[in-house]
Amino acid sequence: MMLVRVLSLLFVLLGFAGSAIAVEAPAKNEPLKTAAQQVAKKVDINKADATTLQDAMVGVGEMKAKAIVAYRDANGAFSSVDDLLQVKGIGAKTLEANRDRLIVE
Repeated sequence: MMLVRVLSLLFVLLGFAGSAIAVEAPAKNEPLKTAAQQVAKKVDINKADATTLQDAMVGVGEMKAKAIVAYRDANGAFSSVDDLLQVKGIGAKTLEANRDRLIVE
C-alpha cells in the first residue's frame, strides 16, 4: 500500500514537473534561438514601434506600449531608460522588470 502511494506521488510530481518545463515551439520558418540570443537582443525605446515594445517588455500590453510611443512622439527621444517613468502607466516596478531588455541609442 505504501509503495502505491509513493509511486502515485512520484507520478503526480513528474507530471507537474513535465508541464512546468514545456517550451513553445517556434513558428514555421522561424530560426531557433538560443537562450543567449533571446536575452542579448535589447530594444531601443527610441526606435521601437508599439508592437515591438509590447512583445519585448514584461507587464506592458498594447495600451502601455502605445502610450510609450505617444509620449516619445510628443516629447522627443528618451535620453535614458529611466525616462520611461514619465510615461503614464509605467511605474518603477515595470521599469525595473524591463531595464535589462531596453536601451537608448
